[in-house]
Amino acid sequence: MDSEEGTQQPQLVLAHKLFLLTHPDVNDLPKIRLREQVLEAAVSNDMVPLYETLVSNGVLTLDQKVLDSMRTKNSDELKKLDDKIADAEENLGESEVREAHLAKSLFYIRIGDKEKALEQLKVTESKTVAVGQKMDLVFYTLQMGLFDLDFDLISKSIEKAKKLFEEGGDWERKNRLKVYEGLFCMSTRNIKKAADLFLDSISTFTTYELFPYDTFIFYTVLTSIITLDRVSLKQKVVDAPEILTVIGKIPFLSEFMNSLYECQYKSFFSAFAGLTEHIKLDQYLQPHFRYYMREVRTVVYSQFLESYKSVTIEAMAKAFGVSEDFIDLELSRFIAAGKLHCQIDKVAGVLETNRPDAKNALYQATIKQGDFLLNRIQKLSRVIDL
Repeated sequence: MDSEEGTQQPQLVLAHKLFLLTHPDVNDLPKIRLREQVLEAAVSNDMVPLYETLVSNGVLTLDQKVLDSMRTKNSDELKKLDDKIADAEENLGESEVREAHLAKSLFYIRIGDKEKALEQLKVTESKTVAVGQKMDLVFYTLQMGLFDLDFDLISKSIEKAKKLFEEGGDWERKNRLKVYEGLFCMSTRNIKKAADLFLDSISTFTTYELFPYDTFIFYTVLTSIITLDRVSLKQKVVDAPEILTVIGKIPFLSEFMNSLYECQYKSFFSAFAGLTEHIKLDQYLQPHFRYYMREVRTVVYSQFLESYKSVTIEAMAKAFGVSEDFIDLELSRFIAAGKLHCQIDKVAGVLETNRPDAKNALYQATIKQGDFLLNRIQKLSRVIDL
């Protein structure tokens, strides 16, 4: 792959800038700088398809000379690549032919011509024998899918990669695929699977072409907090040395994680408020912002109520550093949605928990199934007697 350790793919850096450029919460002044950076990236890489799209959307102003210059450069480079392929096919071996086709694939990826890039990658794959090299082509396809969040392409590519691994493949690429799949799961709201995949990859992370390690830890902590129980969270996240080494570099994240585990709810809400801006400005998390906010609050409210048979609204509001009216309104919504198992006694100002007893529910289910089985046996015995 092209990316060296610690270097994010330029196309994915550009994708994030494009996301921020159209984000309503980003101020006009930063957008001016972002627009300049996007234009510079498009022109320096001769990204004609992207340039034309941004012009048609009103993001950039058309400069015909710039557009013509990019088209000329692309035409000239494409001719050189075709000549190189023809020369390799006529005078060189299979390895050189594959490299020439790969160069053409990377050219289409660089200029942002997705359709032609996918076609050329198929041609390159037909010239490829080694499973590892085929996997690298799948990673290129995944990166293109992540550029414009083409989830259908990403899903098919992940399945293709898994089939390739059945034929062989090294552990380094398998571990990298876990991060790609984890990012896909997080982006499609399969948070539990995303957390499991991220946690499996903490000690083997090498997928720097997607994002820096700090960002990876950010995703890992966020997904783990709403999917793991307290014991697992302590073992896999709170005490994980890989997480502890970098979590302090990410604003509010350490306080967010530790205050939840240590039941410091007032500090938790403060840190959570600070993290919301980071989540909003993340292209993969932003579509699920409201969902994540709701799930985090479900976790923290459930954790608080788990310690009590009954507790006053006043005490809960004081613990969270909010007003009683806020707690009343919040809990009413979560109770109505079936997220919290408690009742509000408005007159007495008390919350009464009615958590379902898992053991008792299992016992009742066993009794019910046992009765059903006995009835079937009795009916069967009557038939046999006849």
